[in-house]
Amino acid sequence: MGTKNETKDKPDFALGRENYKLLAIGFVIIVIGFLLMLGGKSESPEKFSTDIFSFRRITLAPLVVLAGFAFEIWAIMKKPKDPEKE
Repeated sequence: MGTKNETKDKPDFALGRENYKLLAIGFVIIVIGFLLMLGGKSESPEKFSTDIFSFRRITLAPLVVLAGFAFEIWAIMKKPKDPEKE
């Protein structure tokens, strides 16, 4: 009988394992940014609370979210070191 050369072909994914790990990290950064936006609720509907205008909610949180999206773009564009090992 003939012998078959059975080579186990790995699935051909668009990105490497490292890219998917970086994408997960970027997603966590984006979630942290949205969590920083939480809060600032007033105690009663009749009273206006100026807590919504804090530095954390107006400046820091959107910058963290934008940094997370920039990280995601970098994670997608990053070329894997060695595609054979992935």
